Amino acid sequence: MPRSDAATVDAYLAELPPERREVIATVRDAINLHLPVGYEERMNWGMISWEVPLSRYPETYNGQPLSFAALAAQKNHYALYLMCVHVDSPVEAALRHAYADAGRKLDLGKSCLRFKRLADLLLPEVLRIVAATPVDTYIARHEAGRMRH
Repeated sequence: MPRSDAATVDAYLAELPPERREVIATVRDAINLHLPVGYEERMNWGMISWEVPLSRYPETYNGQPLSFAALAAQKNHYALYLMCVHVDSPVEAALRHAYADAGRKLDLGKSCLRFKRLADLLLPEVLRIVAATPVDTYIARHEAGRMRH
């Protein structure tokens, strides 16, 4: 799918083919159920994005809200961006171990977890990571990462 220009999550979901909408909606709903208080869901960067609002953390390098996670239907796969995985290497290690223990192939870039089918996504581990990352913890990890660079 080309990058979406949808202004709302509902508009984004409506433009997806039914089978792709079902996968995206399932992952989105699960994340929203486990998302700690303080993050906001909106459309940004052409995908569903969960962010720390500027009112809570205005000191970003690009003037955009601090991105925590994002979800999109790409041309040949689905992409779940988990910025907390990129920021905190123990979280990445836990994700890698969970996939290995489950006997599943992990397709992970710096923070982009790619999957072709919902069954390929280890959703319980993703939700554990999401639920275990309150806004204050994420901001502290983000700031610690900035100090290292």
